[in-house]
Amino acid sequence: MTARTALAAVAAVARRPSLWGTAVRQSLRLAPNGWWRRPPFLPLPDRRYLEFRLSTQYGSPGHAPEPGDVVEYLAWCRDWHAAGRRQRRAG
Repeated sequence: MTARTALAAVAAVARRPSLWGTAVRQSLRLAPNGWWRRPPFLPLPDRRYLEFRLSTQYGSPGHAPEPGDVVEYLAWCRDWHAAGRRQRRAG
């Protein structure tokens, strides 16, 4: 993933404040343990995991994620998390 594609995805999420918390939560969930000890000192997902997800989404590990797809993924994560909370409260 290039800096340009990452910036486009960040910009797409930045326009949706309702997804900011989910974006942070997912970044931390997908980051490898001890990410703060290794450059680039950011909670980025493991390269192999990202290649796998890009292959299953687009058919190629080199395909850049579409900003709209990142937004849709985060919205799905937010809704899934909320559904789990409702289920635990009702249970």
